[in-house]
Amino acid sequence: MSRRIAIFPLGGALLFPRMHLPLHIFEPRYRALVSEAMARDQRIGMIQPSGPGEPPPLYSIGCIGRIAEIEALEDGRFNIILAGESRFRVQRELEVATSFRQVEAELFGEDEDGLVALAPSERAALEEEAHAFADSLGYVIEWEAVESLDDETLVNAIAQIAPFDMAAKQALLEARDLRERSELTIQLMQFMRHGDARGSQRLQ
Repeated sequence: MSRRIAIFPLGGALLFPRMHLPLHIFEPRYRALVSEAMARDQRIGMIQPSGPGEPPPLYSIGCIGRIAEIEALEDGRFNIILAGESRFRVQRELEVATSFRQVEAELFGEDEDGLVALAPSERAALEEEAHAFADSLGYVIEWEAVESLDDETLVNAIAQIAPFDMAAKQALLEARDLRERSELTIQLMQFMRHGDARGSQRLQ
């Protein structure tokens, strides 16, 4: 299913279906984007830029989200929380008069964004590497709370929060299913931990 999506290109900010993303909106064009979205259908497409430029080129896959919470500040800025609904694939960028960019995009189907459980061994491997990764970065984690998370929330939360570069985060977003994303997350955490010792943390 294709639809017009108003987009917010932002490097390092990932949104997944059934996850939430808090954002502070301060640039005038994105304040206009939020105002327009609230007057229309409350939807915004999050997507990463794939390189420098003005406007920057875009990766082909992003995620559409609904503005679930909004706080309008006196100076025109907004604090919002997006609730992820579906990944999308950009078909073409539209010529528009708005200050923010818009695309025609195809939404992923439920079979592509559906729930997939990890095997117990996969879950254990993810938690073990997450412990080692957090320790290497000096993070203080409430592990009892982490262990109570369902598989999808745990995998996607790591993908959102971990300080991977944009290419790595995009690879996580584009993973075919949760198992592939979990395995890639483990590889990235291992790569970053070992890369610290070599002074290199970038995904090639």
